[in-house]
Amino acid sequence: MIFRIADTFTAALARLTADEQKAVKTAAFDLQTDPTRPGLSLHRIDAAKDPNFWSARASRDIRLVVHRTEGALLLAYVDHHDAAYAWAARRRIEAHPKTGAIQIVEIRERVEEIAPPRQHDLFQPEAPAPAPAPVRKPLFAALDPDALLTVGVPEDWIADIRAADEDGFLALAPHLPAEAAEALLEYAATGRLAAPAPVPVEAAGYAHPDARRRFVDIDSTEALEAALAAPWERWAVFLHPSQEAVVARDFAGPARVLGSAGTGKTVVALHRAARLASAPGDGRVLLATFAPALAKALAAKLDVLAGARPGIVPRTRVTTLAALAEEYYELAEGRRPRVARPEQVRDALLKAAERLGVEASERFLVSEWTHIVDAWRLPDAEAYATVPRLGRKARLGSKQRERLWPAFAEARAILARQALVTRAEVFAVATDWLAARADKPFAHVIVDEAQDCGPPELRFLAALVGEGENALFLAGDIGQRIFQQPFSWKGLGIDVRGRSATLKVCYRTSRQIRSTADRLLPDAVTDADGLADARAGTVSVFEGPAPEVALLADEAAEIEAVGAFLRGAIADGITPAEIGIFVRDEAQLPRARAALAAADVPALELTAVGEEAGARASLGVMHHAKGLEFKAVAVMACDDEVLPLAARLEAVADAVELEEVYVSERHLLYVACTRARDRLIVTGVEPGSEFLADMAARG
Repeated sequence: MIFRIADTFTAALARLTADEQKAVKTAAFDLQTDPTRPGLSLHRIDAAKDPNFWSARASRDIRLVVHRTEGALLLAYVDHHDAAYAWAARRRIEAHPKTGAIQIVEIRERVEEIAPPRQHDLFQPEAPAPAPAPVRKPLFAALDPDALLTVGVPEDWIADIRAADEDGFLALAPHLPAEAAEALLEYAATGRLAAPAPVPVEAAGYAHPDARRRFVDIDSTEALEAALAAPWERWAVFLHPSQEAVVARDFAGPARVLGSAGTGKTVVALHRAARLASAPGDGRVLLATFAPALAKALAAKLDVLAGARPGIVPRTRVTTLAALAEEYYELAEGRRPRVARPEQVRDALLKAAERLGVEASERFLVSEWTHIVDAWRLPDAEAYATVPRLGRKARLGSKQRERLWPAFAEARAILARQALVTRAEVFAVATDWLAARADKPFAHVIVDEAQDCGPPELRFLAALVGEGENALFLAGDIGQRIFQQPFSWKGLGIDVRGRSATLKVCYRTSRQIRSTADRLLPDAVTDADGLADARAGTVSVFEGPAPEVALLADEAAEIEAVGAFLRGAIADGITPAEIGIFVRDEAQLPRARAALAAADVPALELTAVGEEAGARASLGVMHHAKGLEFKAVAVMACDDEVLPLAARLEAVADAVELEEVYVSERHLLYVACTRARDRLIVTGVEPGSEFLADMAARG
C-alpha cells in the first residue's frame, strides 16, 4: 500500500496540543501498518463532496481526514471532530485537467463570502454617502481561461480570478493551489505570466513537481516518525519545484544559487548536502558558513533533515570557515594561530609608517591593508605594483606604491615579532597546505551566506575540494552582503556563469514586509563579474499587516512605542521566543533593553557564538541577525549618525569606499528587517536615518 502525507496534515498537526499530537501520531502509525484496526473507526465522511475522504479516530474528539483510494492512503488533515469534517466537506483531491498535478482543491464559495466583510456601526446614524470610489480594473482580465489553466488554476475558480481586482485577488489567493497563487502574484507584480517548465508524461499525478511540494511518499515507519517528529519542519519534507530543481541538478563546475531573503537558499543548501552525503561512495561533504551561531543552526537542521537516514550526518561536516581554516593552519604550522585584533593591526601600521617616514592617513593605511595588501596576501613590492585595484578610487602610480610598500612590509614584520597573524594569513597558510596535497578532505563543499566570502575564503574553498562534479556550491544573496567589498570571483577561478540559479518564491516573510524591505535595495544587484541578481518578480506566499516605520520625538517615546508593539504581539499569542529585537551596534542596546522591560518580556542577548533563547526573546546587534527568523521583529535606534554608523563614514579612504559603506549599511538594515515573518516595527529618533525615508515611501 502506498502511504502519503499532505502538507495540510502536518500544518494542522502543529496546531494541536502535545497530548493531541501524540494521539494523532499513534493513529498515523496504526493506519500505516493496519488501516483495518477496529480502534481507528475508519469510515467514509458522508458530507464530503470527494467520495474518497474517510475519517479515522485518534481520540474521543480528534479525527484524521484520510484520502483513501485503491492501494493508497493519504493523511490529508487532522482537527477536532466538527472542524475536521467541515474541512473535508469543502475540499476535493484531484488531478488538474491541464497540468496533471494532484491538487487539494477548495470548493468554490461565492466571492462575497470570501472577501473581508464590510464593517457597519449599528448604533450611529450613517454619514452622508461618500463619492463613489473609482472602478478598479480586474487584474487578470487579459488572461484567457486556457492561460489560467496552464498555471494550475482550478476550473471552478477561473471566473472569480478573471473578475478580481487587487484586493479581491489577495482575498482569493490563499484558497488557490500554491503554484497558481504564485504564478498570478508574479503576473500582478511584473505583468508576465511565466510558462511552467515542461513535465514528462510519467511525472503526472503525485509525481508532478507541483504535487511533490505538498505530498510526500512515506515508505517506512522510520520515515513516518521523522516526518511527524516535533517540532515539525515543513522545509525538511516538502520542496518547491524551483528548489528541488537546484537540489537535484549536477554541476560540472562551481555553482551558485541566489535569492532574496526568505526564498529558501539555506533549505537548498541543506537538502543538497543531504543528497550528496547519501549518494553512493564515501566522499565527505562540507556544509560551511561564517558565524558560529549559523553553523550551530545548520547542524541542528541537518539532524532534522537526516531523520531516518543515518548515513548523512557522519559523512557531513558542519562548521565555520574560520574554524576550519584554523585547524589546517595548525596542521601546517604545528601551533594554533594567534589572530591579531583590528586595533593591533592598526597600531602596527601606524608604527611602521612613523618609523619609515611614510606620509599617509590612518584611514588610507588601514583600508589599503585590509582590502588590498592583506586580502590578496601580496608578498612584495612587485606584486603590490601590479595588483588590480577593483573597487578602489585612489589610483596609485608605481612611485606611490613603491613609497608605500615598505610601511606595509614593516607592519607585517611587527605583527610577526608579536607572533600574531591576520585572519587572511590563517586562510592563506591553510590554503597553501591543502593545495600541496593531491588528496582533498572533501568531495563536495557547500557554503551558506556565500556573499560574504572574500578572496582568502574563496581560495581556501577551492583548495578544499578537487575539480570533480558538484565540487563547490555557493548559496547567497548579494543584497545581504555586509562584510566584504565587491571583487571578481572569476578572477580567483570561481566562474559560476551558466551555473547560477535564482529563487523567486519567498516563504519566510509576508508580502508587506518583503516589499517594504526591498525599498532599501535597487531592483537588480550586480556583482563584480557582471552577473545580475534581479529582485523583480519575487513573490511572497502569504499576506500580513503592514510594517510600522516610525520616527519618534525622543528615546522615551521610542521605547514606549516599541514596548506597545511587543505587548500587542504577546497579547495576540506570539511567544517571547518568537520575537527578535535588533539595533545597529552595542551602544544602542540599552534602548532595546528598556523597551523589553516596558513590555515585561525576558530576553537573551545574542552573541556571535550563539545560544538557545529558550522562552526568551532574542536581542542583539544587526550582524547577529543573520540566518535567524521570528514572527515579530523590532529594529530600534535607526537614528541619524547611527545608520549609517558615523564611525564607519569617518574611517573611509575614498569616495568608492564611502559608497560601499552606504551600500553595506543598507544591506545590514535589510537583513535585520527580513528576519520578520509576520510583524515588523522600525523606529528611530528624529531626524532619524535617511534609510527610513526610503522604507516609508510608497512605490
